[in-house]
Amino acid sequence: MTAETTHVLIAASDGEQDGIGRLFAKIGWRLLPFLMLCYVVAFLDRINIGFAQLQMKQTLPFSDATYGIGAGIFFLGYMVFEVPSNLLLERIGVRKTMLRIMFAWGVVAAAMAFVQTPLQFYVARVLLGVFEAGFLPGVILYLTYWYPSAKRGQVMATFMAATAIAPLLAGPLCGATLKYLDGFNGLHGWQWLFISQGIPACLLGIAAYFYLQDKPADASWLTAAEKSALRLQHEQDHPDVETASHSGFWQMTKDPKIYGLILVDIFLLGANYTMVFSIPSMIKGWGISDLFQVGLLSSLPHLAGVIGTVLVGRHSDRHRERRWHYASCVAVAALGLLLMTLAQGNIVFAVLGLTIAGVGFVSAVPLFVTTCTEYLSKASIAGGVALIAGLANLGPVAAPPVTGFMTAATGNPVYSLYLIMALYLLSGTALLVTLRGASPRCR
Repeated sequence: MTAETTHVLIAASDGEQDGIGRLFAKIGWRLLPFLMLCYVVAFLDRINIGFAQLQMKQTLPFSDATYGIGAGIFFLGYMVFEVPSNLLLERIGVRKTMLRIMFAWGVVAAAMAFVQTPLQFYVARVLLGVFEAGFLPGVILYLTYWYPSAKRGQVMATFMAATAIAPLLAGPLCGATLKYLDGFNGLHGWQWLFISQGIPACLLGIAAYFYLQDKPADASWLTAAEKSALRLQHEQDHPDVETASHSGFWQMTKDPKIYGLILVDIFLLGANYTMVFSIPSMIKGWGISDLFQVGLLSSLPHLAGVIGTVLVGRHSDRHRERRWHYASCVAVAALGLLLMTLAQGNIVFAVLGLTIAGVGFVSAVPLFVTTCTEYLSKASIAGGVALIAGLANLGPVAAPPVTGFMTAATGNPVYSLYLIMALYLLSGTALLVTLRGASPRCR
């Protein structure tokens, strides 16, 4: 082969890679901003109870234990309907699924403004979980239709940065709503909080039906050549990605590693949601009474988490490694919480610890999700992602009530922080053990 021919081939290869890069950039700009917006709204409706309770306690006879149960019971309905929702998505498509999920949960989220008794509160939280079930695993499955494995680490990290963006917005937004809309038109600020954050979900559900396409083949905004190139990228997907060889859902349920991954996620979600629900109360406990200031400080760990998520996801893709990246992230989360326990009334030190913890616990989530999509086979990914995400909700079902009771019984939140630290470390250890000897990419 002559030097001239070699240069021609290299130039052709570079041109092809540029074209593929432009294709995935086009897909990303089309899908990710909208899906992230949907997830931000979903996450706001899920966690705003952490802010609402700061004011609800003054108008409703609810105890800390009541809020802990309400925070956790959401995940019961979510857990039960996760798998059926994702299996249904494969049959009816993402457009109808997003319309069903988002419109129904928006109605329930807004109706939370009118609860008056603990029973009504519990029923509303369960229904919110039932209707929201399937959203996250559905989007994860949907993204696998568009992105081969080599692109998923950064894509999942970008999409799931919404879990950090939502609390980042939730702090100032919820704080301002509670403070400035309290008493407007005869409603309390916490009532306006639920109404103002529930209605957007209904509108986005309708928008999703018209904006999204069920499969890449249905996308009128892709040319025939782009669709062909995308199909080729999936056909040439890295051969070591599918570690498991499940032929379907039921065979997958016999794989012990699946239950190891569920255990990892139980520990992670239990710790993460306890953190998200508790951060406003912890900050208020540091002596900061202004609700707007509480909201601003609550956003700091999530701002750091957004940056950390993108950087860690990119680094994980570059080194083709998930397992140790994940373990490092949850270790950083535990370290940040340890610093908080050592702060002893020093607000600056406590905020620094909380911010470091945010880098760890926010970055861990997309790494775990990507690991699951790379372990599961194509035949089992729809049900597998939903099964793992669904059963993992046992963590947030149990952890917030347990930490609520611990704080109420001891009068000191530090013991709850010790529990959360232990959950993070157990999660990292469980993943290292579960996927030991898995594919190079999962390792």
